[in-house]
Amino acid sequence: MSTGDNIRSRRKAEGLTLEELAEAVNTTKQTIHRYERGIITNIPQERIEAIARALHTSPSELMGWNEDAFPGVIMPVKSKKIPMLGSIACGKPIYAEQEYGSYVTVDDIEADFCLRAKGDSMTGARIHDGDIVFIRSQESVDNGEIAAVIIEGEATLKRVYYYPEKKKLILSPENPCYEPLLYTDAELEQIKIIGKAVAFQSLLH
Repeated sequence: MSTGDNIRSRRKAEGLTLEELAEAVNTTKQTIHRYERGIITNIPQERIEAIARALHTSPSELMGWNEDAFPGVIMPVKSKKIPMLGSIACGKPIYAEQEYGSYVTVDDIEADFCLRAKGDSMTGARIHDGDIVFIRSQESVDNGEIAAVIIEGEATLKRVYYYPEKKKLILSPENPCYEPLLYTDAELEQIKIIGKAVAFQSLLH
């Protein structure tokens, strides 16, 4: 199971609500919910330790590490470099220029590249201007998932709703100030999904 699954399972076993766990670790109900759903995967080490204490378990158990395989040994954190491929619009589409030689080092994120968000159209998903969004390369996503999308060579970040039987694609923002982008029929040939957003690193922490 994932870290989020482990937190949820252990919380329920302890009989705690989202609010009670959030209060115990000095955060919000929404943050705990996002941990459990896997929306936030790069959980700070000190927060994992606090959650483990509140749930009467160990950080290793929450992270899914096999302590029995390495008795008496502290498990290493597996870090990796994610290439930064420029900026992506949270508003109108913009060109995503590759920043060669630029990398972001992260733990426990399965992503192939990352982009820096620009604009405010995805604030409802807690993605703000300047945040780093981590993308897993794939050519399609499920309806309602957030994806990096190329439109005539320009990139944007939106929730995707695709209806192949109607030959219709809706790219929906997470800000009521912006209208959804609608593409139909031949317009779909100009659209290419380059990956699913799997995590973000906020400047608001």
